[in-house]
Amino acid sequence: MVTTKAGLKALLTPDECVLVLIDHQAFQFTNLHSHEPTMVVNNVVALAKAAKVFNIPTILTTVLEERGGFLLKPLQDVYPDQKPINRTFINTWEDKKVTDAVKKTGRKKIIMAALWTEICLAMPVIQALGEGYEVYIVTDASGGVSLEAHEMAVQRMMAAGAVPMTWMAVAGELQRDWAREETGELFAQILTEHGGASGIAFNWEMQLLQTNARPETKAKLSPEARVH
Repeated sequence: MVTTKAGLKALLTPDECVLVLIDHQAFQFTNLHSHEPTMVVNNVVALAKAAKVFNIPTILTTVLEERGGFLLKPLQDVYPDQKPINRTFINTWEDKKVTDAVKKTGRKKIIMAALWTEICLAMPVIQALGEGYEVYIVTDASGGVSLEAHEMAVQRMMAAGAVPMTWMAVAGELQRDWAREETGELFAQILTEHGGASGIAFNWEMQLLQTNARPETKAKLSPEARVH
């Protein structure tokens, strides 16, 4: 399958996508230097919440969790009843449990984020692209051991056909129209909780929209204060 790079069909829709989140674990964060770690935490949790709002099948996976640590708790809390697929394979796409879970969804557009970008994201992305999937990499919900490692991996995946995005771009593309009220309010809540300055600006806009007509500003002076 050739990734559609332009036109309306190039944009993500909830009914076409599956999300795969790879190795957001304690050990992986200890050598994360391409991003400020708390930002990656914020972004991957926001991405997971967005997927849940839009009913996108989400696959969680860890590597050697008994040594590398369990899945990040705020991320696991988004899907409290889902047990992550624990692997020994460094390349997620070599684990049949993961690929079977993806195939079971019947979807061909895969959104992926992982730690680390240069290994745990690049390997499955490149292999999945070779097997005919369209792959969208969420760069700000991923990270590498250095900025160079992250950037070189993103370039390599793009050369193979992957499409780079950020979590907010993914969520906005899925919402697409504020008239979609069934998801709009929940999307706005995610934006408020995880959108940083964008969330603050959104709340301000809501305040302005909800403000009544400006009250009368003329001061009522007491008789003593009136100027004759």
